[in-house]
Amino acid sequence: MPILARMLPSPMFVDIRAGAVAALGDVLQDRFISPTGKVLVAVGPSQGERIWRTVQPSMPDAGVFPVQDASLGSAGRLQEALSERGYDAVVGIGGGRTLDVAKYAATRAGVPMVAVATNLAHDGICSPVASLMHAHGKGSYGVSMPLAVLVDLDYVRSAPPRLVRAGVGDVVSNLSAIEDWLLAHRQQGEPVDGLAIAIAQNAAEAVLGRRDSIDSDEFLVTLAQSLVLSGMAMSVAGSSRPCSGACHEFVHAVDQLFPGASDHGELAGIGALFATSLRGETSLFETLATCLRQHGLPTSPADIGLDDDQFVAAVMAAPDTRPGRYTVLEHLDLTEREVRDRVREFRLRLG
Repeated sequence: MPILARMLPSPMFVDIRAGAVAALGDVLQDRFISPTGKVLVAVGPSQGERIWRTVQPSMPDAGVFPVQDASLGSAGRLQEALSERGYDAVVGIGGGRTLDVAKYAATRAGVPMVAVATNLAHDGICSPVASLMHAHGKGSYGVSMPLAVLVDLDYVRSAPPRLVRAGVGDVVSNLSAIEDWLLAHRQQGEPVDGLAIAIAQNAAEAVLGRRDSIDSDEFLVTLAQSLVLSGMAMSVAGSSRPCSGACHEFVHAVDQLFPGASDHGELAGIGALFATSLRGETSLFETLATCLRQHGLPTSPADIGLDDDQFVAAVMAAPDTRPGRYTVLEHLDLTEREVRDRVREFRLRLG
């Protein structure tokens, strides 16, 4: 009888602990990512530059590329810089924006990428997606996932707490995204991947079930692991489906209409909560609301500085951010007046 299996994409190496950055040079050599140490290090401002200064003495053949912004232009310049000396790999050191630039450039240049995350704000640490600005807004681009991931808890702890808590919102939003995917399967016949769902769901529930906070190293390790698993779920699915539904349509709409209103993970959390309210899932709504409140994350429009009119505008614009994606928003196809009524009910439900 033949043995049938599929290969699962994943990082070759994941290291989540205090002091992980100190092993960067050894990881590059021992894992045969760059035996010569001839890598181009893309660094974000602040934390990325600080880490680079600590590892530079042990990586004398490495070059450095400051990432100024998360744009296609920056990614293109990094890709050009990679060809100048024939670098073996890209090492991205910084937050999600820096890592997205590094992932995009590495993929287009055909070289491996190592992610050194300085915060846990969202699941871009290990996802096969890069979100980059362009002349007409922000786009999502398919990229290769990092070959290795390092998360140094010493640097995560020194990041603004808001950026760490935001990762909670992003990872628990998986539960809403999964419900949207299953809805699309029932209503549209869209194929679902049970393994991708299992990975994404377990990633969310690992965080959801904890009663400690970002003050705990154990919690930070669980959150980092869950964000990595979310990236793997997307890679297994071949799309962002297991981690992105109406929740992330809302994120993209707010980013377009009210840039800077809130962080990605915060918006994903409140987007998931509103989408769950639209689906009438009382138990999941209460579970998500309790988790978001526990970690000091926003749950209402006012918490992210939006009034009802602005929140309604974002909900109305959300479906257009991901044409072809079927979620509860497309399913209900609400009029503006109906959305306004649902937003009012949502606020009342939150108390």
